[in-house]
Amino acid sequence: MADQDVQQLTAHGPTPDTVILDQFPDPVILLNRRREVLFANTAAGDVLSGRFAGRDLALSFRHPAVLEIADRVIGTGRSLTVDISVPSPVQRSFLVRALALDDEAAAAMLIFEDVTGARAAEEMRADFIANVSHELRSPISSLVGFIETLRGPAADDEGARQKFLAMMAEEAQRMSRLIDDLLSLSRVETMEHVRPGDRLDIGMVLRSTAEMLTLRAEEKNMMIEVDCAANLPPVIGDHDELVQVFHNLFDNAVKYGRRGTVVNVRVTPAVPVPGSREPGLSIAVTDEGVGIAQEHLARLTERFYRADKGRSREMGGTGLGLAIVKHIVNRHRGHLAIRSEVGEGTTFTVHLPIESNPQ
Repeated sequence: MADQDVQQLTAHGPTPDTVILDQFPDPVILLNRRREVLFANTAAGDVLSGRFAGRDLALSFRHPAVLEIADRVIGTGRSLTVDISVPSPVQRSFLVRALALDDEAAAAMLIFEDVTGARAAEEMRADFIANVSHELRSPISSLVGFIETLRGPAADDEGARQKFLAMMAEEAQRMSRLIDDLLSLSRVETMEHVRPGDRLDIGMVLRSTAEMLTLRAEEKNMMIEVDCAANLPPVIGDHDELVQVFHNLFDNAVKYGRRGTVVNVRVTPAVPVPGSREPGLSIAVTDEGVGIAQEHLARLTERFYRADKGRSREMGGTGLGLAIVKHIVNRHRGHLAIRSEVGEGTTFTVHLPIESNPQ
């Protein structure tokens, strides 16, 4: 039997069965009773290394769990499965099914089902539940402590009672914000596959959103300046969701901007929207704040990720705002870009598609 790389190989050359197996998207390997590779389909080249036809499987794939179930299936004639991770060239997870074959040449078939995406989704769900539990447990624990104090040592202390009631109200509001953001995130994710279709004047959306935050900005002697031409084409989107996007970005810019500075909002054409062929508009929101270190930028839109955990909680952040922004922008088939320099400030740029042929 000749050595060849990832080809249809049996003792008598390609057969109709191996031709079919070669079309499978999952890696498939046939072994004889000596654990030698009789056949490996094209997809198997992703998991096998080197030249392997006619050689012991261990010479090309040294994962001990796979070699063990291959031996057991060949020896007992009973099918088995095992979960494995392959670290290179990138981390991948496989569910390997070792099936016993009643064939003169082939004794076992190994099928590698790529479950990397499913495993990642499971880990994300587990992390999400753990984070939600942690974020809710903290204010609940605080509330329980305040209530015990009010029932005991502070029962007759009017000053302490007012202090603890104010702290309880703050913790309750924090839980309310978290629940509101969780519900918003759930709604956006549910509808993310459905693209909105309304025609919107982005200038009106930006100016009205900036007005909502005028008082908050004035508390820090700040201004939100919107630079948007009057003759821009309409964007295609959902009004309430885009207000939510820019309310979040403007609010963050005010929170983290330095006192007495300006939040600049500038709208320019985007041809095309990054990642697509559609024309669009770019809305850049720039603050003059402390900036964000480069190692944090790629993770800012993850749920509950905070570049500065203490400061974010102190300012009332739930850790979900930018995750909501990302999913809304995705639903609009747009693109979110983040640029920041420590000590210089941060720019969040939202690219949104426009109506290509406005009437």
